[in-house]
Amino acid sequence: MTPRLSVQITRRLPGFTLDVAWTASDGITALFGRSFAGKTLTLQCLAGSIEPDAGRIVLDDRVLFDAAAGVSVPRERRRLGCVFDGYALPPAMTVGEHVGLEVGDRPAPDRARRVAEVLARLELTDLAHRYPSELSAAERQRAALGRVLAGDPALLLLDEPLAAFDSALRHALRDELRQIVSAWGIPAVVATHDFTEAYRLADRVVVYEGGRAIHTAASPELLWRAASEAVARVMGLRNVLHGVVVGAMPDRIQIRWRGHTLEAVNSPARSYVPTAESPVAFFIRPEYVRLVRKKTGVPDAAHHMNLMRGTVVGETDFGTVWSLRLRLDTPGVPAQGEFDLEVEVPRLVYEILEIERDRHWEFSIHRGSIHVLPA
Repeated sequence: MTPRLSVQITRRLPGFTLDVAWTASDGITALFGRSFAGKTLTLQCLAGSIEPDAGRIVLDDRVLFDAAAGVSVPRERRRLGCVFDGYALPPAMTVGEHVGLEVGDRPAPDRARRVAEVLARLELTDLAHRYPSELSAAERQRAALGRVLAGDPALLLLDEPLAAFDSALRHALRDELRQIVSAWGIPAVVATHDFTEAYRLADRVVVYEGGRAIHTAASPELLWRAASEAVARVMGLRNVLHGVVVGAMPDRIQIRWRGHTLEAVNSPARSYVPTAESPVAFFIRPEYVRLVRKKTGVPDAAHHMNLMRGTVVGETDFGTVWSLRLRLDTPGVPAQGEFDLEVEVPRLVYEILEIERDRHWEFSIHRGSIHVLPA
């Protein structure tokens, strides 16, 4: 897919340098990373409110910024729809007045026609004369988007648009936001520190860390195939572990870890075949560790591979699931401080297996659930 937005910029601040390069096509691109990673600063450079020290920004073949050529298009001429303060609306303005703010310099009949069109498409016509205090959260979101959409932007920029809302409300607003942006067919760049938000909203995700864009991938690929240990940690993945390669082939890799030899599925798409005795990082999703039911005889090797034994040394009740912290029976220092693996089990399983009473378990990890992180 041909990129519509190309970004290659450097901006130096006291104690921090932003130095990123990435592209975006149609749909939604999320800039995801921890706080102070440079996401908002990137949006400000795109918007023209802050000028980079070096680099180039191109949108639909229009050069918005080129340090070498001395080009810096003023903010008001960039045709960008910016929402940098959540969905805060001027309290003294009605929805209709707010939507009309960025319609531009048009004859009065054209302005009224454009405002009416936007209100209708966002199902705000009946709310045109209401004030922000009279709106629900979803209505405020549509009104804020209506203002920037009314100006017919070539690109939307949204900085942490859902951060001010509680979890339940974010879920509903996130789905509506994606639906609105998709329906209008305008590419968007969204900055967020919430991986669930990035995954659910975006078609592609750019991972930020310390002022750098360390990885770019389609959302599903990022979730299941983190590109490196650094990316995995920014995503907040649990059970990021270290071992030593025993042997590797294009489809399989064996890892020595905590006195065990684990077999994992390699990724042929990445052709990562490290040499024996190389250090290797990998992660295991807590929900994919399987406790072996007792009194069922010897575990079936076809269904239980990478068998280990350990003791529950800690647990946390999250309502619908329990998070268990297991320490292996094998001697040595645990991989994660006081424990080796975090294991997640549904509440019903926790109760049926009487885990509160029985703390010693055999467990297995399918080879496809061990994700190798390329160096």
